[in-house]
Amino acid sequence: MPGLSIHAFDVARGVPAAGLRVEVRSESGEPAQFAGVVGADGHVALDAPWRSELPVGRYQVAFDVAAFYGDAGVPLPAVPFQGHVVFAFGIGDPAQHYHLPFKFTPWGFTLFRGGA
Repeated sequence: MPGLSIHAFDVARGVPAAGLRVEVRSESGEPAQFAGVVGADGHVALDAPWRSELPVGRYQVAFDVAAFYGDAGVPLPAVPFQGHVVFAFGIGDPAQHYHLPFKFTPWGFTLFRGGA
């Protein structure tokens, strides 16, 4: 199945990142954009265009980590170490599926192309 999927997990508390705000956009200036939140299972319910073949190109995904922890009542410094985490990636083969597992704490993250 082509397209994009995202799974977000709060490693600091050991829970799916339900409520984390996520944005995905094309860097090419095309109107393909998505904004939403992570569900209870840790997955982002992307709109139909993101679940089909995406054009070859560069994309960005942004996660609002500071707001997520603030909403959860996790104490952060006045200037959080991570506010918005932005990750740029490329789609080289539209027929493939690109899965982005995002694992994070208030102090760091890992994000890579994984298997869906």
